[in-house]
Amino acid sequence: MSILLRWSYWVGTLVIIGLCVGVIWIYQDVTKELPNVNAIYNPPMMSTKIVDRNGKLLYKFYDGEDRSWVKLDKIPQSLIWSTLAIEDKDFYKHHGLSIRGIIRALIFDITKEDGVRPRGGSTITQQLVKVVFLSGEQKWQRKLKEAILAIVIENKLSKDQILERYLNQVAYGGDTYGVQEAAQKYFGKDVENLNLAESSFLAGLPASPTSYSPYGVNKQLAYDRHKQVINQLISSGMISQEIGEKVKAEKLELKPEKKIIKAPHFVFYIKNILESKYGYVNFGRLGLTVRTSLDLSTQVIAEEIVQKEVAGVKKLHITNGAAMVVGVKDGDILAMVGSKDYYADDIDGKFNVTTALRQPGSSIKPINYLLALKNGKTLASIVNDSPVSYQLKGQKPYNPQNYNGKFMGPVTLRTALASSLNIPSVKLLAENGVDNMIDLAKTMGINTWNDRNRFGLALALGGGEVKMTEFVQAYSVFANMGEKIEINPILEIKNYLGEIVYQKQIEKNRVVEAEYAYLINDVLSDDVARAPIFGLNSKLHIPGKTVAVKTGTTNVLKDNWCIGWTPSVLVAVWVGNNDSSPMSWVASGVSGATPIWNRIISKSIGVDEKWEKPVVVNKKNVCGKDEYFIDGTEKEAKCPIRPTETPAR
Repeated sequence: MSILLRWSYWVGTLVIIGLCVGVIWIYQDVTKELPNVNAIYNPPMMSTKIVDRNGKLLYKFYDGEDRSWVKLDKIPQSLIWSTLAIEDKDFYKHHGLSIRGIIRALIFDITKEDGVRPRGGSTITQQLVKVVFLSGEQKWQRKLKEAILAIVIENKLSKDQILERYLNQVAYGGDTYGVQEAAQKYFGKDVENLNLAESSFLAGLPASPTSYSPYGVNKQLAYDRHKQVINQLISSGMISQEIGEKVKAEKLELKPEKKIIKAPHFVFYIKNILESKYGYVNFGRLGLTVRTSLDLSTQVIAEEIVQKEVAGVKKLHITNGAAMVVGVKDGDILAMVGSKDYYADDIDGKFNVTTALRQPGSSIKPINYLLALKNGKTLASIVNDSPVSYQLKGQKPYNPQNYNGKFMGPVTLRTALASSLNIPSVKLLAENGVDNMIDLAKTMGINTWNDRNRFGLALALGGGEVKMTEFVQAYSVFANMGEKIEINPILEIKNYLGEIVYQKQIEKNRVVEAEYAYLINDVLSDDVARAPIFGLNSKLHIPGKTVAVKTGTTNVLKDNWCIGWTPSVLVAVWVGNNDSSPMSWVASGVSGATPIWNRIISKSIGVDEKWEKPVVVNKKNVCGKDEYFIDGTEKEAKCPIRPTETPAR
């Protein structure tokens, strides 16, 4: 062998060895930092949807990426064809890499053609790899990793699995990811309902979501891109020239870009429950669908009524109002209006009054009277509505006064409760015991009176703060004839695959005997019994309907309430000011909260319902008047010394 050949042999050998070493070094350097490919099976971040009882969207929570997962068989073929035509015609032929696409990208780089840069020769598999595993940096190491991972993924997943993951994970503009949310964002419909024009429009966006955005500064680019997708569909033979031209001529109706939150106070109330009660952390990434008990039509009606009525009493220094509508038989919250307007800037509209502590005034009295009945009194029992003074150690004497400043003398418990007389209520609490009233209230659902040392006889007139959410729980016990059905606004939770992971079960237990609840309901639905103070046919009366109702106003006019119920529905309303500044004037029971309550409950109840009378409750004549008694208790009744209809100072 000549010297030249020997030298050539050794140089060639060294070059080959060097190349091998280089390739091995590069491969090891790249592959040692490759991510775990099994992460491809992990779900991406997905939006959690809060919907009403009928599936109407209230709001979506998401962490940067608004995405919902949808199965490939729910994605229309027109969208699949359009995506393959513009992104990867050979998707079902290659094994992760496309030599033709790589050559096309090189030509683009050399010729520097005008326009938005295409996908750079990346297949759909490579694009999926980039979205799931890699950053967008343009380095040769990243491209090599992308190629290696694409080949690995092709051996792990079927083509349809790859395509499903791609269509659910790729960006479609702004914070919108995946075809389902893209369809909702741009066309206001589920992806399965897209037509060919809409599908081909969406298919063009992922190449450059910002540049092709129809909401961007150069909207025409989006429509030019749309035509490009149609042309690719035609050239690939997926559609005919005739169909393509018709699609190009079709006008697309795009939704305006805006975020809407419906029933906002309720939505964030649900968010708090999901986090605190059910332990969902970062649920804005989990892709849950939370079906709530809210009825959006009822919510809208309640919102409109609160806003209009509060605006009408602005001159009385009433700046805010709140309301709740509850289905008492199943513990459903049908509406929650936390303020007159979530976006109001004259008050803190975002402040949710329904979950805030407010004094209930006289609206708390039914619990005190319930305790008196349980302790042996009857609706015919007499209490003297006359001046009284309580000497409290270390305090000024407590001298309760009636709302109208008058005294009615000896009155029955029925008249005292229905007419909301203050002095009889305080006298009853002095007999019942403050601690006993707190215990009963807690059993019914009020959990805010924990520091018992704060409360005295003024508790009978609403001296203890309550939350409306707990107040409606407690008074639903009356509506349910003594059964406590837990208020629970979450009906169902599904994961991102549509599997039910939680379903509401009605929780109930008896906390009050039915006969006592019936007596309270009968008194508070008695328009004649409340006539001495409120008159007949006031706004507390719903013509032709049996409705129990109680009002309440604090002594310094900081809070005004009206809460009423039927056997099926309960409505609670509050008006006042967020900062607890006093209202100028509120006529307890007939203005303020009551007109709002009257309008909402009138729209919430259907046919007249009556509470079924327990067998142990019967009407008997005592002292010349008919009254309901629990069997055996009528013998305790005493006649008043003088008629209750004659008010006295």
